[in-house]
Amino acid sequence: MAELVAPQTIEDIRELRDRKVRPVLNPFRPVWLVEERLIPEEDSVLFNVVFEDPQYGWLNRRYRYDAFDDVLYHMGERRVSEAEVLSIQRNEPYLNGNLA
Repeated sequence: MAELVAPQTIEDIRELRDRKVRPVLNPFRPVWLVEERLIPEEDSVLFNVVFEDPQYGWLNRRYRYDAFDDVLYHMGERRVSEAEVLSIQRNEPYLNGNLA
């Protein structure tokens, strides 16, 4: 079994988070990262993403990623209005629709 190593930098935490998040969120691309709060003393990051779910419509979903244990926690979600979506779509997506 591979030994877990604590991340060294904030960029390490983000990179580890991105690797863990891609398989979960790729089916919903494009996905926008709308909020991010790094907690370096806990080797974790809280973040919100917005995407369109085919069954439930536009959602703002909250996650916590624990880099030390390499665990992604789903922390809830809420529906997003069309007005909010139009504002969010002015920014570049976090995960673009044309990724392989």
